[in-house]
Amino acid sequence: MTRDPQHVTDPETADPESASSEAANPETGEAEDSAKAEPTLSEQIAQQLGGVRGVVESSIPVLVFVIVNIWWFRPALYASLGAAVVLAAYRLARHETIRHAVNGLFGVGIGVLFALKTGSSKDFYLPGIIISFGYGLAMLASVAVRRPLVGWIWSLVVAGGSMSWRDQPKMVRLFSRLTVLWALTYLAKVAIQTWIFNNTSADDPGTALGIARIVLGAPPYALLLAFTVWSVRRFRAANPTLATG
Repeated sequence: MTRDPQHVTDPETADPESASSEAANPETGEAEDSAKAEPTLSEQIAQQLGGVRGVVESSIPVLVFVIVNIWWFRPALYASLGAAVVLAAYRLARHETIRHAVNGLFGVGIGVLFALKTGSSKDFYLPGIIISFGYGLAMLASVAVRRPLVGWIWSLVVAGGSMSWRDQPKMVRLFSRLTVLWALTYLAKVAIQTWIFNNTSADDPGTALGIARIVLGAPPYALLLAFTVWSVRRFRAANPTLATG
């Protein structure tokens, strides 16, 4: 039987670059393109914070409440809620990401309902304390079941939905350590704010709680985010054989 010459490749005349590309994993090109297109460290941090404006905007509703509440309680609640609505509407009108604005609107809205129900300014901050406590517990629980939340968030936000890190024990350990760090930070914030809350009388305007909410809000979040992005990128640079997801 004779072989079809069209299906025979002469190893001496074959293009070595072509041969090597055919032998390579067909997904390699896509991985390289993905790596090249990956945002820089500062771009990833800015994206998650919503830029400098996003950091500032996240504190505006609380700051409005703290200032107006020095004189009036109910107007302060409505002014804070109004500020959150305006910020969300402004971003929506400009077709910008509204994730941070919506999260802020939700948190402020719950706080307003609590404060209106009890008539105490300090209860405006109670939902935020409860939510942070829930975040901390959820993160610790995710580590206990080897599904660290920071890894899931990284997959959704940075890795385009890729969950390949779950099959890599080293990546699972890294994301577990980072998740524990996030959890402990949230629980530390809860402990500080709870102490202030318990030492604030019902008729106090709660200015100390407002200041703590602002100081313990965006700054620690920015630091945690920067450290997380830096840690993952550094780890991947030191382990180039690992998948990027």
